[in-house]
Amino acid sequence: MSALPTTDQPPEDVDSDDCLLSYNYLYSPTLLQGRVAFITGGGSGIGFRIAEIFMRHGCNTVIVSRNLQRVTEAAEKLRAATGRHCLALSADVRNPQTLSDTVAEALKTFSRIDILVNNAAGNFLCPASSLSFNAYKSVMDIDTMGTFNASKILFESYFRDHGGVILNITATLSYRGNVLQMHAGSAKAAIDAMTKHLAVEWGPSKVRVNSLAPGPIAGTEGLRRLRGDAAEAMGFWNTIPLQRPGNKTEIAHGALFLVSPLASYVTGTTLVMDGGSWMTSPNHLATMLDLWSEMRKANEATAATDQAGPDRH
Repeated sequence: MSALPTTDQPPEDVDSDDCLLSYNYLYSPTLLQGRVAFITGGGSGIGFRIAEIFMRHGCNTVIVSRNLQRVTEAAEKLRAATGRHCLALSADVRNPQTLSDTVAEALKTFSRIDILVNNAAGNFLCPASSLSFNAYKSVMDIDTMGTFNASKILFESYFRDHGGVILNITATLSYRGNVLQMHAGSAKAAIDAMTKHLAVEWGPSKVRVNSLAPGPIAGTEGLRRLRGDAAEAMGFWNTIPLQRPGNKTEIAHGALFLVSPLASYVTGTTLVMDGGSWMTSPNHLATMLDLWSEMRKANEATAATDQAGPDRH
């Protein structure tokens, strides 16, 4: 018998929005057999990997995004890799009517929805003093209102009478106050509060509601937008107790646990999966402001180039 590793090793992952080349089952392959999951923001990043891992454990999925082409391509990849049914639908979580239409279409297709994953989100680096009213509202609308909209619609459409599980993807940004993240931190803090309130109110209907708070996760648009390359260059990963960023498969495994019968007595809580980073990572205002200033100048230069148009010599 070969010796077991002395430490936990992260599972395999790929940085792109593609399915895993191989998968090692840690849970039963039938853990979610016969269930249906409705996943907002399921066409890329963490949402895509959550859909894949759920499907590898017997679940059919509905993945929802504003970008129909992206989510359709994602569904094709997921079906090919897992052999499960994946329905791609377009909706804006800020618009209750479009969400109601997608839920109705999902119920027409599958006749049930057992799991809701609220993963749709928006974020960027910006100091509060430079944040426009519209930008702040946009993040609150996508993250907080989007989570409420999807949760309420699914509760009224199915969960109230049949039970179900809601998983909200949040963040640790509000735990101590992160620079350049007031908008996102406020939105996620509201979702964590919503998780507790809904868990209390909807528990009698056999609905469990939990949050999952990832830290810096490799291969995600969020990390790219928040300058993960600069973080690595500055030695940021060395400040995390586990000395590395997480990966999407790790987060999907946390989601799998929370929506499965393994967590049948877990509700109203937040599972933090960040390698301990919120407790130890630096929060240097001056450094982050310099980084934001560089990003803004780069974006302005790109915009100016685009406005000038192609070279017509």
